[in-house]
Amino acid sequence: MSTAVPLEVQCTHRAPLREESRRRMKIVLAITAAVMVAEAVGGWLAHSLALLADAGHMLADVAALGLSLVVTALAQRPVTAERTFGLLRLEILAALVNGAALIVIALGIGLEAYRRLRSPAEVQGTLLLIIAGVGLAANAVGAAILHRGHHHSLNQRGAYLHIVSDLLGSVGALLAGVIILATGWVQADPVISVLISLLILGSAWRLVKESTDVLLEAAPAHIALSDVHDRIASIPGVASVHDLHVWTVTSGVIAMSGHLVVQNPTDNQRVLEAVQARLGGMGIRHVTVQMERDPTCA
Repeated sequence: MSTAVPLEVQCTHRAPLREESRRRMKIVLAITAAVMVAEAVGGWLAHSLALLADAGHMLADVAALGLSLVVTALAQRPVTAERTFGLLRLEILAALVNGAALIVIALGIGLEAYRRLRSPAEVQGTLLLIIAGVGLAANAVGAAILHRGHHHSLNQRGAYLHIVSDLLGSVGALLAGVIILATGWVQADPVISVLISLLILGSAWRLVKESTDVLLEAAPAHIALSDVHDRIASIPGVASVHDLHVWTVTSGVIAMSGHLVVQNPTDNQRVLEAVQARLGGMGIRHVTVQMERDPTCA
């Protein structure tokens, strides 16, 4: 049976609780769900693949936002003796699932666009324009709401990228409607759908790559391991540094571990405080070091 670890015997390594972020995602979830239904119905009535493509993308957004909200709540559960970091990494798993779902949707849109190019369907440009305009306005509002704070959480960034991609998808659907009404070239609809699918693939790939790097405990892209090494090695009293590792536990929680050769044991506390101060300036808050008089390897 899991037991919570007493707070007085552990340091706090959680990313800050963002109640405001959750509130914003709830608002965007409601807006996105409503527009998704409108675009799906409108795309079916107008025979527009661009609208259906955007609706399919928005379906992934609804799932992504819902998953993000659930994961955000679960990640706040207290740590236990079995899960010493709690459920923080559920955020990263959610981002990976969202990215994989987007890739599948993008490939499906591309296949359907190919079929439409070979056998063009009649598209109602006026209805396409109306629904795309509504989607554009709603996605612009959603992107504006989620923009604040999206750099601090891979989970929220995934939701934000979904909405931004939808925003550009709505622009594409709107453009398809204008071209069809102006020229009667119905192939504009599947051609722009392909561009939308490529856009989705781009954002999905970035999300999958970032979340995979976290799960594989790769060093954060914005932190050079050599820089971490040099900052520690330059501390007076530190003879050498080895077995150095830097990784991301979850968004906003970067950890470091390493072995430091400190030949004078009386310097240990001073060196530890200096390491924490220097790495804290790089955003590394969870620091674990092993002090040694002579180099040892596990």
